[in-house]
Amino acid sequence: MRRTALVTGAARGIGALAARRLAAAAWDVVAVDRDEEGLAATAFRSPNTHVRTCDITDPKDVADILAMTGAVHRLVVASAPGAPDTPADAAVRNGFLGTVDIVRAVLPGMLERGAGEVIVIAPPASSPASSATAAAACAYVEALADEQRGRGVAFRCASPSAGVPARLVLDEIDRSLARSGQVRVAPGRRPGPLRRALARAAAPR
Repeated sequence: MRRTALVTGAARGIGALAARRLAAAAWDVVAVDRDEEGLAATAFRSPNTHVRTCDITDPKDVADILAMTGAVHRLVVASAPGAPDTPADAAVRNGFLGTVDIVRAVLPGMLERGAGEVIVIAPPASSPASSATAAAACAYVEALADEQRGRGVAFRCASPSAGVPARLVLDEIDRSLARSGQVRVAPGRRPGPLRRALARAAAPR
């Protein structure tokens, strides 16, 4: 069966990398963002990546995307980092309410099929408002995981520290999906032996 992934925030950064990695792994990828030019770059030379401009805070845009997509087997919500001076209401709308809306739209189909993956990646905090928004998004995912336990849907949330490469974040999420029960992924928070060795090697002497 062909697997379909819906990736938001796919025009740049970790969302774009997530879309490209899934396409390389033979998923059908629907990559959405408000940035049409960035989406085109993400889908370059990827015949199984389908791009659509979409504002996930707009219910009509979300409904139109899902009508085109059909069954979604993996949802990746990658919020773009906001500027430090982003107003609090905009940070909440883009980083939390949009996440809630897209998850609520996709989740019923996953629950009906008894399978699916919901992955929410909050950007590193750039202000108190964005920090609170990231915490709220992860708390929401954890609450859903608890509420829907045993129904076949895996939930993951990540809020990586600033400076952690997107590749490492996605690697840690992939590893976590092989371990039942883990919901919150914290790449960069507790460096492993390899990361500590690299940090020591890079330190000035």
